[in-house]
Amino acid sequence: MPSLPSGQSPLATPVTLRAGQVVLEPLALAHVPALEAAAADGELWQLRYTSVPPPGHMAAYVEAALRAHEAGLMLPFAVRELAHGEVVGCTRYYDLDPALPRLAIGYTWYAQRWQRTSLNSASKLLLLEHAFGPLGCVAVAWHTDILNTRSQQAIARLGATREGVLRAHKRRVDGSIRDTVCFSMLAAEWPAARTALRQRVQRLAAAPAAGV
Repeated sequence: MPSLPSGQSPLATPVTLRAGQVVLEPLALAHVPALEAAAADGELWQLRYTSVPPPGHMAAYVEAALRAHEAGLMLPFAVRELAHGEVVGCTRYYDLDPALPRLAIGYTWYAQRWQRTSLNSASKLLLLEHAFGPLGCVAVAWHTDILNTRSQQAIARLGATREGVLRAHKRRVDGSIRDTVCFSMLAAEWPAARTALRQRVQRLAAAPAAGV
């Protein structure tokens, strides 16, 4: 394993994950222009329950993610769609707990034209295979805004279990208080979930407009 900066968790070791139509590559400042363009597709910063930065703030967003990575708190990725070679969004591992090990998947968003395609399912398959495979995680978690019902439905379709709600858990970008819905998947649950997710990716890739 390569040497890590002081304080950095082995779960935060940079890695490139690739399969089929998508590659997840370590986030870098070089991705900022492409991410600005991706966020502009659908004006994603206007969604109340996301933290997508508005125009002109993407560099600061990426810099904050890189600082969190340097501290061993997160492993952020840029999501590249291989057919066109363009960066279309981003995602992260976070809440890294190397003692178990365990982590969460989140901070995920895509340009509007790539939503409701197989891209999200393909990305989640890569992240989960790496988490439960090489990283040896005992569990993977997800946290989402209680208002974001589409995200909750997508997480449930992965085979994750809804654990409950953290009330008055965070502030949204607009200052309002959010409740957070928590999901998790255990390592013992992953084999069955992996089979279903692989089938879903194949089905959606054949009919990309069918849904997320």
